[in-house]
Amino acid sequence: MRKLGNALVLFAVTASWGLQARAQGPLATAQGPASDGRVEVAGGGKADAADTTDKMAWWRDARFGLFIHWGVYSVPGGEYDGHAIGHAGEWIMNRGKIPVAQYQQFAKAFNPVKYNPDAWVRMARDAGMKYIVITAKHHDGFAMFKTGASKWNIVDATPYGRDVLKPLAAACRKYGIKLGFYYSQAQDWNNPGGAAARKVTSEGWANPDSATIDAYTAAHQGHWDPAQTTRSFADYIDQVAVPQVRELLTNYGKVAVLWWDTPVGMNDTLAKKLSDALALQPGIITNDRLERPDFPGDYKTPEQRIPKLNELDGKDWETCMTMNGTWGYKPSDTKWKTPETLIRNLIDIASKGGNYLLNVGPTPEGEIPPASVELLKAMGAWMKVNGEAIYGTKASPLGPLSWGRCTKKTDGTNTRLYLSVFDWPADGKLLVPGLTKTVSSARLLAGGQQVFTEAAADGLQIHLPAKAPDTIASVVCVEVEGVL
Repeated sequence: MRKLGNALVLFAVTASWGLQARAQGPLATAQGPASDGRVEVAGGGKADAADTTDKMAWWRDARFGLFIHWGVYSVPGGEYDGHAIGHAGEWIMNRGKIPVAQYQQFAKAFNPVKYNPDAWVRMARDAGMKYIVITAKHHDGFAMFKTGASKWNIVDATPYGRDVLKPLAAACRKYGIKLGFYYSQAQDWNNPGGAAARKVTSEGWANPDSATIDAYTAAHQGHWDPAQTTRSFADYIDQVAVPQVRELLTNYGKVAVLWWDTPVGMNDTLAKKLSDALALQPGIITNDRLERPDFPGDYKTPEQRIPKLNELDGKDWETCMTMNGTWGYKPSDTKWKTPETLIRNLIDIASKGGNYLLNVGPTPEGEIPPASVELLKAMGAWMKVNGEAIYGTKASPLGPLSWGRCTKKTDGTNTRLYLSVFDWPADGKLLVPGLTKTVSSARLLAGGQQVFTEAAADGLQIHLPAKAPDTIASVVCVEVEGVL
């Protein structure tokens, strides 16, 4: 992943080993209206607000999805010529400046005979995830599907010889999971003409002028092998990127998300060619990485971090994050986050009106690392009991909460608040500051036990059992009269 940008950064990329930003507060999650009462949509065009709301409804309800970074880069697994290549996983070809011909040899060892898409989708479903986004083509240009635009694909270049996206699409339909494709539209280090970033900094900039974009593009051509430059970037877009996007949007049934990445060298003319292909999938949603600023997509994509409240502007957003430190498979990276961190990250993100796209990096044999599987099982166990506090919720209407987070749902004239308590009160008294509405009911999601509430001078006091139902996060559902 590791994205590109300059000093004008919308969301700076930082490591996120623990729960970020404990501040809490109100956040409107609807897409902001343009001056004419319509809203910006993927491709820079406009559509009626009602249309965009309908298109995004499932995504806003879902809150939790699975990212899958899988490709030929899983074969070297962060090492090349006997040496570890920095932080490289999926970026190893660029970081190690591996010649095209040498990198393509890795495809001969990419043989995912243990790939079980049915099991992958069931794993995601059981973890509480509602959608999957898989790398159909990452920056190394390797297509994980049969394509007529390049022989550098899993069917033609590997001993496996089969398209892995078709059975994944079938499994998603079987289990009711939405399917999305990640596609690196600009960077492509194998197919001639594709862009190549010289170095990795941070992803995304806010409203740069054309001179900034031109200067950045000129400074980041970054090719290291003459084989990468035997055609122009414009020809690459016409001959590889556009045809492959059309294949992805034609051959796999319903596609819910197209996840663009690193718009190195992109301009409005080239971006429009890719955006126009989206008409093949009415209702598809896209992120904000096709080309900036004129193709904002439907939602923002902070990476490896959870934004603080003062960074949010009311637009839809999704944090993408790894479970360890790398996106692609890297067996030496064993710095796994804990179940507590991942579960509390999910709660924190939902409390701010965002989505959590959590990554796994499968092996060359087609297996998801056991540590990832166990972490997802732990998240699934929590979601089975407490998913009501995540799915279909809106951002917290309350001020900062020192003991946890809050999400809400509105039901007619009433509001349900889901209070995820991280720090269970030793005296059994939980104060919800500023909450003065009349309480209709209050209960624990775990087991359904009713709890007593009473008005306090500075809010609502809830009397809880001595022991927390869950040491990571226990949820109290409080229904109050009126809309917050």
